[in-house]
Amino acid sequence: MVQPYNDRDGFIWMDGGLRPWRKAEVHILTHALHYGSSVFEGQRAYGGKIFKLTEHSERLHKSTQILGFTLPWSVAEIDAACEEVLKANDLTDAYVRPVAWRGSEQMGVSAQQTKPHLAIAAWQWGKYFDEKKANEGIRLDIAPYRRPAPHTAPVHAKAAGLYMICTISKHEAEAKGYDDAMMFDWEGRVAEATGANIFFIKDGAIHTPIADVFLNGITRRTVIDLAKRRGVEVIERRIWPEELGGFEQCFLTGSAAEVTFVKEIGPWRFTPGELSRQLRGDYDDLVHGR
Repeated sequence: MVQPYNDRDGFIWMDGGLRPWRKAEVHILTHALHYGSSVFEGQRAYGGKIFKLTEHSERLHKSTQILGFTLPWSVAEIDAACEEVLKANDLTDAYVRPVAWRGSEQMGVSAQQTKPHLAIAAWQWGKYFDEKKANEGIRLDIAPYRRPAPHTAPVHAKAAGLYMICTISKHEAEAKGYDDAMMFDWEGRVAEATGANIFFIKDGAIHTPIADVFLNGITRRTVIDLAKRRGVEVIERRIWPEELGGFEQCFLTGSAAEVTFVKEIGPWRFTPGELSRQLRGDYDDLVHGR
């Protein structure tokens, strides 16, 4: 049985300092709980160092600004707090979760009087997907929901509320025996998985959807850079479902998922190949400082 996340030993950084894990709490009338006014980051630490920490802290700031509130802590202060949490919990290889939200000073859609809050937790967390499955390739269903159009939602913020349809879609996929689900965008084009960006390989070139309705993930950008360093062509473009049968390989990227192979998306099949494995190896070497 998984230990509940509210009942653990350790420390969580909250609003300026460390608190015992079980005492890092918010009130039931917190605005974020009722209206989704919350943003977060997902980071991994390898050997005691958080990978691309500053990029994550910068994105956290950007996300709050998109949602209309400002954190009183600078990027450098958030970086330091993340490192403090890692040290306080005696962790070297871990997952780190900063989360920012509007408080309980005001209830209703309007939130001008609410105070911004920030908490950072860290814990040991292994592979996002089962390691054996991830090595052979996971299976994706087609999500029942689509990523919203950029003029209908703050799609470039890592906002908690945007993940509601991801949870629903992932639950439906798992109930049918799949590991995750692939989401289309509002026009029916390939977008991403429920918590990771997606890539395809054909004839030695990499194809990936344009990041205009979903986050241009930090891991996504890292893998694109690694591929280009090897001289691999990376094509960011619109991808329609009917094209999927022509791709040979497929993989997902994300701070939690890292580089995960995909062998099946609905009726389409893929086989992890040399390039996918090379890029996963390159990513592993980079994050471990090899």
